[in-house]
Parts: sequence; C-alpha cells; structure tokens
Amino acid sequence: MTSPPPRIVLFHYSFSPYAQRVVWYLTLRGIPYSQCLQPAMLPRPDLNSLGIQHRRIPLLSIGRDVYVDTRLIIEKLEELYPEKPRLSNATTPEHKALEILLQRFTIDSGVFGQAAALLPLDLPVMKSGQWWKDRSSLFNGKYSPETIKRARPSALAEMRESMTLLETTILSDGRDWVLGTKEPTIADINAIWPFYWIMGIPGALPKTSFSASEFPKIHAWTARFQKIISAAKKQGQKPETVSGDQAYEIITKSLFHDKSSVVSDELSDLQVGDVVDLRPSDYGIQHVDTGRLVALSPKEVTIEVATSNTTIHLHAPRHGFVVKKSNKPKL
Repeated sequence: MTSPPPRIVLFHYSFSPYAQRVVWYLTLRGIPYSQCLQPAMLPRPDLNSLGIQHRRIPLLSIGRDVYVDTRLIIEKLEELYPEKPRLSNATTPEHKALEILLQRFTIDSGVFGQAAALLPLDLPVMKSGQWWKDRSSLFNGKYSPETIKRARPSALAEMRESMTLLETTILSDGRDWVLGTKEPTIADINAIWPFYWIMGIPGALPKTSFSASEFPKIHAWTARFQKIISAAKKQGQKPETVSGDQAYEIITKSLFHDKSSVVSDELSDLQVGDVVDLRPSDYGIQHVDTGRLVALSPKEVTIEVATSNTTIHLHAPRHGFVVKKSNKPKL
C-alpha cells in the first residue's frame, strides 16, 4: 500500500508575484496544501523558529524538507501525486527547451525587475517608510522612490519590448497556450506571471501603450488564464491557514521526504558533513543560512539546519545560489 504524500505548507504573502506562481501550480493540479501567511516585510519569526534565515518568499515544506526558490519548488511538486496529471507537457526537446528558456527569460533576464520598477508610488504599501527600508536591504541598497522614478522610462520601454516578443512570436499564431496544448502548462506559468502581475495593478502601465488593441494576444492569454485559475479554485479544496506554531509542529514532526544524501558534483571540493553557508547570488545576499551539507548535485544543494529542538533539511537550487565552506565554528 502506497503511503500518502507528506503534508505541504506554503509560506507566502498574498501579493507576492513569485508566490502566485506556486499557488497557481498547486491550484491547477489540485494538490492539497496548508498556508502559513507571512508579513511582506521582515521580521518573519515563523521562519526564524525553523532556523531559516532566507528572506525571499515563497518557501514550501514537504514533510520535514523546506524548499526555497519557485523553480525548485515547482520541480519538486511535479514529482508528487503521480495519479494527477502533471503540468509539464513538454514532450519534445524543443518544448522542454522553451519551458526552461521562458523561465530564464522572466526570472533571470530582468523582466520581473522591469515590472517591479513600474509599481505606482501611490500604492498603500509604497507609502510606508518601513517598506522602503526593508526593500532597500533586500535589493542591496538600490531601492528608493528616487530610483523607481528614474527607472520608470527605461522599464516601460523594456516591458513593451518583452511583451512584443511574446505577442509577435509564441502567441502570434493565435494559440491558446504557449505549447499549443488544450490546457495551460508550466510553460505558461513560467511565461505569464510578471505580465499578469503588473497588468493587474492600476496605474502601473499607460493604458494607451499597453492596451488590448496594442497587445491583443497577451490580453486574451491573461484573460483565459484568469478564467482557468478561477474555475480551478472553485472546484478545488481551499487551503487551510495555519499559524507559525502549527506550521512548526507539522514540519518538525514529519519525516524527511527527500532522501538524497550524497555529493555528486565533481566540480566542488565540498563533502557531506561540511559546515557550509548558503545564500542567493543576486539579492537578499545578506541573509545566509548555515548548516551541515547533506547533499550536493549540479542542480541542488541540501543543508541540515537546526531548529530549537530538532533539525530540518533546507533545499535550494544551485542556479542563483552560492554554497561554500563556512568560517563559522563547527555546529
């Protein structure tokens, strides 16, 4: 008899566009999960109680394993619930490449940064001095009302170019979804999220330059996607909201889900048991997690992190993260 999948807890806040990627994925596949809602700004004691310093949202736990970065989170979720149709419908090398390249396009090439620079300064959250202080720390001191104002003209030009790319290539033949499928796939999630997010914020984009008449296929695509998501939410199970204490109990009393415990990267001199530091390579770099190395592969790193009374495993992708031997005393 197959044991049931371990319980899933998603740590996020409602208006995080990155978290929205994971919520969409869970919703479209009908995967049950709990959510532990977090403040948009530090501190986040719920995560600190788990021994986690990583500050970027979302994080997702599967059993006693906690994953950061939406790319790794979605990849791990694809392995769960094999009886449910998976969302990666990339059946050819070209489709698989497109799925990955669209992820790199929206996350690594600056599309999200362009979108973030278009947030209207009159949004309620943007009127908080604490918000600017928090985000300035996150983005290595490069975030202020002045930098947003200066960046807006070039960000608009870049956003228009990015939308034009999708409008005139992938979506140009009138297909409903990126891979020409009958339903949205991971490729759609990878491509749509920053555009869906910024198009939904009043005042972020000039109506004349980014209207449905200028980008009819992108507007139709996002409307279809919204309709599919809304229908899936109505049909699916609403996530249970748990407190930080409840999330701690769920995670620390679970078994480890991910059993990997080897180092298989010949390019690294790290060994299982080494005390290492793990941090992002782009922003949020001041927040370093230190723990014993459990596993290392060309794609993923896993460290053991101490909580107040036990340990958990923290997982991050190699891409976009730095892992190195720690100068801190042995744990």
